[in-house]
Amino acid sequence: MKFLIHAIFIILLLLVTFFGLGPVLYADGVLAERIGTAAVVVILYILIGFLYSRATKWIKSK
Repeated sequence: MKFLIHAIFIILLLLVTFFGLGPVLYADGVLAERIGTAAVVVILYILIGFLYSRATKWIKSK
């Protein structure tokens, strides 16, 4: 179970990094579009980090 939780969160972080930071770094659009995308990516990183900490605490309590 512990391995599965870690694997899921690693995959989530890789997906957010690949599909989130790519458009921020290589976008041809307006600066506002890049900043908006970067804000969404940062919010997703924070949310995934929070959920990861909750999941690891939940695993330890079992």
